[in-house]
Amino acid sequence: MDAIKLTQFSHGGGCGCKIAPSILAELLSRAPAGIVPAALMVGTETADDAAVYKLNDEQAIVATTDFFTPIVDDPYDFGRIAATNAISDVYAMGAQPIMALAIVGMPLDKLPHEVIGRILEGGASVCRDAGIPIAGGHSIDVLEPIYGLVAMGVVHPSRVKRNSEARAGDVLVLGKPLGVGILSAALKKGVLDAAGYAEMIRHTTKLNTPGPRLAAMQQVHAITDVTGFGIAGHLLEICRGSRLRARLRFDDLPVIESALGFVREGISTGASTRNWAGYGEEVALSPDAPVWQQKLLTDPQTSGGLLVSCSAEAVRAVLEVFHNEGFEGAAVIGEFIDGPAGLEVV
Repeated sequence: MDAIKLTQFSHGGGCGCKIAPSILAELLSRAPAGIVPAALMVGTETADDAAVYKLNDEQAIVATTDFFTPIVDDPYDFGRIAATNAISDVYAMGAQPIMALAIVGMPLDKLPHEVIGRILEGGASVCRDAGIPIAGGHSIDVLEPIYGLVAMGVVHPSRVKRNSEARAGDVLVLGKPLGVGILSAALKKGVLDAAGYAEMIRHTTKLNTPGPRLAAMQQVHAITDVTGFGIAGHLLEICRGSRLRARLRFDDLPVIESALGFVREGISTGASTRNWAGYGEEVALSPDAPVWQQKLLTDPQTSGGLLVSCSAEAVRAVLEVFHNEGFEGAAVIGEFIDGPAGLEVV
């Protein structure tokens, strides 16, 4: 098992293997319109984190799926990261997870059964931490290892937090530091030390449990999580859906310290370049800004933090929720202003 390196089987890892935002938008534009029942509270209209279907006046069900190829070589860690990332979308809608289904695709002729078993064990351990069962799933024999979950949760219909309901004057709070994609690139280059790897695992396996408590706050207007499109990409989704402009203060962004050093040295992912190509024209970044700042803004986060839009009066309470649940690095990073949808970086 020690000789197996999972990342050698994958062309891209974690949320960095997402389809580029511009290509995804084109593909989705070609899809025919489907059925939209009145009970479907959240569908595909604003690129939100999960679908939400109202069951009755007290309950709505939240459903999402997320899976990817290995971002690390350790099978147990890969399973933990993938499961944490999938469940995050349920938390981002303000819901409490209730169960999961496993999505498993493995090259059975290349990976020992023991390795595959450790991936599944890692995912199951995270589901236990979230207090939910893996109640089923589906598996196939494929060329690259793939693992993830269908995650489901429940929420009161009045507490659903969409990514399209931010308000002018709202303050932006980010729950986890940026830099996971950069660390994954450093890992592939063989320059990430044990301490850096431990830091990467610490953030990518931390469940975004503040979601339901934040959703219960009336002055929290929108929530999403930051994943494969980077902080700039997912913030732009809020801007488009809410028809607002965001002002992001670059120096206030929480960043994993070792990742900051790597990106300054020119280490980044290919997904970062694809992200900028997809939405860079919507980002007002100083032409004098060094390239590494662009790379950080577009860095794909695997199992990234919650991004919260709340009234200025609620900021202290929002930060208290984060801090009480162990997110010590949560920080205020900007605000929303009136104007055409887009992002200003100052």
